[in-house]
Formats: sequence, C-alpha cells, structure tokens
Amino acid sequence: MDNSARAWAPRPGLVGVGWALTVAAACALAWTALSGDRPGTLLLSVVTAAFAALSLHGTVVRPRLTADASGVRLRTLGRTHSLRWSDVAVRLTTARRYGREAQIVELDSDDRLTVLGWIELGADPHDVYDELVRLRQTPHNAG
Repeated sequence: MDNSARAWAPRPGLVGVGWALTVAAACALAWTALSGDRPGTLLLSVVTAAFAALSLHGTVVRPRLTADASGVRLRTLGRTHSLRWSDVAVRLTTARRYGREAQIVELDSDDRLTVLGWIELGADPHDVYDELVRLRQTPHNAG
C-alpha cells in the first residue's frame, strides 16, 4: 500500500468494553451456576457467549476495511478479501434500525454485499464514504 492508504476498524475502547462485559457476564454466570438457578444459568450462558463472540470479532478483524488507490480489502474471520475498484460498487445508504435512521456504507461486488456501520468502521460512515470516493478517484501509480 502507498501513503494514501486508509484503514478503519472498531474503536479499541469499544472492543475493550465488550471484553469487560464478557468478563462480568462470565462472573455472573459462575455465581448463578453455583447458586443452582438453571434458567438464569442458561440466560447468562447465552449472554456471555454473545459478548465473547462480538468482542472476539472486533479483536480479530482489525482493520475491518482498508483502502488505497488500487482498491479495498475487507477482513473477515476467515480471510481478507481484496477487490479492485473496478470490481466493487460503493454506496452510502440510510437504513432504519431500532427506530432511528443510520447511515451505512455498502460495498457490492459480484459475489458479496458487505454492509458496514459506524461500529465496524470506528468512524462516521459518511466520512468513510467520502474517503473511499476520494481514493477511488486517485490515479494508481503502477510501478
């Protein structure tokens, strides 16, 4: 990547809060399991697993999105997908989530649609979209 490369990932503080909630839920799970509360144990098992999965995802997929003049790279749990600008359409859309409107960045290629919000990007999706458009228009210096 050249000097104009940009990367976006979940904010470290947010991932840290996720891990703290995972530890708190695990402690509550242990206490509930030892007290013999079976329904509470089941509920806290699900909550602990959910916090752990989200925190692990936020830790492993860093950076989630990387872009430069040649294209974008999307990191997932399994691998990194590299796409040239000619192979991907970038859109800024508005979705209604939990009773409010939220902006999202959509990256659409032949084989996948990736939707990224502010949590996965760690930044305002509108700002990320503007930067992606700028990078897409930057001439690529093949060397």
